[in-house]
Amino acid sequence: MKRHLTNAAYGVLDYASFPAGMLLAAPIVLHRLGGPEYGLWMIATAVVSAGGIIASGFGDANIQRVARLRGEGDKQAMAHAVRGTLGINLVLGTVITVFAWALAPLAARHIAAFAAVPFAESLTALRIGSALILVRAVETVAVSTQRAFEQYRETVRISTATRLLTLAAAAVLALHGDRAPSILAATGVFAFLGTCMQLRRVQQLVGRAALVPAFEPQATRSLLHMGAFAWMQAVGFVIFAQFDRILLGVTLGALPVAPYALCVQFSQPIAGLPGSGLNFLFPYLAGRAASMSREELRRTLAKALACNLAAVGCCACGLLAAGDWLMRIWAGAAVARSAEKILPIIVLGSALTGLSVTGNYALLALGRFRTVACINLAGRAAMLPLMLLLLNRAGLEGMAVSRLCLGPVALLVYVPLVRLLARGKDAARVGASARLPFALEEGSQ
Repeated sequence: MKRHLTNAAYGVLDYASFPAGMLLAAPIVLHRLGGPEYGLWMIATAVVSAGGIIASGFGDANIQRVARLRGEGDKQAMAHAVRGTLGINLVLGTVITVFAWALAPLAARHIAAFAAVPFAESLTALRIGSALILVRAVETVAVSTQRAFEQYRETVRISTATRLLTLAAAAVLALHGDRAPSILAATGVFAFLGTCMQLRRVQQLVGRAALVPAFEPQATRSLLHMGAFAWMQAVGFVIFAQFDRILLGVTLGALPVAPYALCVQFSQPIAGLPGSGLNFLFPYLAGRAASMSREELRRTLAKALACNLAAVGCCACGLLAAGDWLMRIWAGAAVARSAEKILPIIVLGSALTGLSVTGNYALLALGRFRTVACINLAGRAAMLPLMLLLLNRAGLEGMAVSRLCLGPVALLVYVPLVRLLARGKDAARVGASARLPFALEEGSQ
């Protein structure tokens, strides 16, 4: 239990370190360099974030496979899995980096035209951001491997230190008068050093051979079989993450976007904190599901769901109680008045989405990557017509209601999970009766 609590605490720290650091560093950069430079920094950071998510979409598949092989004690197969994931991520990272690098001049011209930032400066910042996508892709392999070993302490310490040093460097460079490209160059240096430290930890866990990318046929097939759906979900997340704000801005103009975006931003921890705190459940179940009885699995998931519910409830109630006050401090009375009606709706939607965390991790641990991807992607795609309809009929409140409707769709992950746990009335072990992981992988559905 102590180990689980420690991993949960480090998961929350990993989630909270960057936004907490941004609260301190962003005002300094904005005040010293001005809005255009701050905007360029944020655009380049978004390029790294979006590109890194797409390039690292096989990280969950690596966690599931390495954790399962660790439970079986197959060290050689673990090394093959890590090498395969590293090879896949390097290919994806290189492709996306080249794509972003090639598009950088076009994006830089638009930024220079509308944000009063020199073209050369914009181009340099965007290309540094493009290169960092490849670094992020490699780092994800190291982080996911350590999580598969249920070792969160060191990986979170490294990633947290890297983020805080990056933000501290941004503040110092801004105070010194350096501009966005210098800040991003410093980000690249710290990211590279952090990745090297993460890879060193992987070497200690799996061996030096795991750091050489390779495509061993069986390991690669297994990773592609599961990871393709995780990658599709990552791409869908990047596409859908900002779509509602874009649609709102195009339909109603820029003014309503501010209160809506702030409400969404404030409500993100309702799902994000439980997701980070319960992340240890994924490798824990993946490594033990084959040897757990159904009753043990049910009890474990019941405890996790209770923690999930408590965390979501505390976050949602706290935001409902203090949301208006925080909004007034953060954005002023005018924005707070506009957000007053939609904040409770968005909070409730985020709470429902947050309750799906346990179900998502359980299905991923049992190899149901396709099921999770289909529920999430199909749900988001199905919400688009409803979003358009409600936006046209009810404006800002309609958009908030459409986000609320996404919550029950996210909870559909419990339908296949309950069906899986209800199979058979005996206490036969899940692994023996379902032949994990292959019988529970998507080829058997």
